[in-house]
Amino acid sequence: MMTKLHVKKTALILLLAMLLAVMGGCGQSGQDQGGNDQTTPESGQTEFAPGTYASEYLTELSGIGGRVTGTDKETAGGDWVKSKLEEMGYEVTVQSFDYDAEGTKGTSRNFIAEKKGTSDDVVVLGAHYDSVDVGSGMDDNGSGIAVVLEAAKALKDAETPQTIRFIFFGAEEVGLFGSDYYVSQLSQDELSKIVLMMNYDSLIAGDNAYVYGNADAGGKFRDEALAIAGEKELELITQPGENPEYAAGTTGDWSDHAAFKNAGIPYMYFEATNWSLGEKDGYTQVDVTLGEEGEIWHTQYDTIDYISTNFPDRIENRLKTFSTVTETMLLEDLSTL
Repeated sequence: MMTKLHVKKTALILLLAMLLAVMGGCGQSGQDQGGNDQTTPESGQTEFAPGTYASEYLTELSGIGGRVTGTDKETAGGDWVKSKLEEMGYEVTVQSFDYDAEGTKGTSRNFIAEKKGTSDDVVVLGAHYDSVDVGSGMDDNGSGIAVVLEAAKALKDAETPQTIRFIFFGAEEVGLFGSDYYVSQLSQDELSKIVLMMNYDSLIAGDNAYVYGNADAGGKFRDEALAIAGEKELELITQPGENPEYAAGTTGDWSDHAAFKNAGIPYMYFEATNWSLGEKDGYTQVDVTLGEEGEIWHTQYDTIDYISTNFPDRIENRLKTFSTVTETMLLEDLSTL
């Protein structure tokens, strides 16, 4: 039984708790009205472990399976991406385009959402959502989709110095058509506002987590990502330059960063592979014999089950690394680098 003094103290405590709850509802809470975890704008700190949402998105996407360019599954994958962005509260622009891949013609779509920043400078986060006709495309490129979607969710209500544009490209696997088309439709003024393109492609299977960037001054963005990883004790490295065809810190033009790079826009490219294996060109991902010379992408091994069984904890570690670096960097004023 409580005494009257205890009752009064309890009432005061409850009143204080109610006042704090009301204040929290004015923008300090870690949850929105729907109970979803949110980024705290003032601190820039997320109320969840980076990589958590990405893991959930990857698992959900695996239910669709492979998303071969030009098929109903690619359409379903695009529709799924659009629905996830809309659930977060974004307005989604759908950009349709035609492609001709060595005589195979079709139509695909890009999906674009934007989060306004405190400046007109734009950072593009891009990942392709189509895949090839073997495996289920979880490394290439369900993983990229998952990390970009997590960034969209984690930063939705944060104050960011740059405007962030999230783009999910179609028809990458048959010739980078989605990203090429997107860049081709930009005016010179629109191009000039893009200060950085961050590309996410094949993030969870390779032996090492890499970030690449320009060989010139634009490489400062790659170097900032490496610095963030070092501060947070994350295993992120860059390409060491053992192959003379690729300068240290750079990569080839075989993913969606290429169109932006060719337009003069600095790029960063996140990937998991192993540049010390095979022909040292980044195509050999793992130091094991799979019957495919160490490749998981574009093979029957590109599934969550195979990767998680043969490389325990790799998926979780990779998603955490790439998500942490991305979300930390996007809260910085990149114009000061």
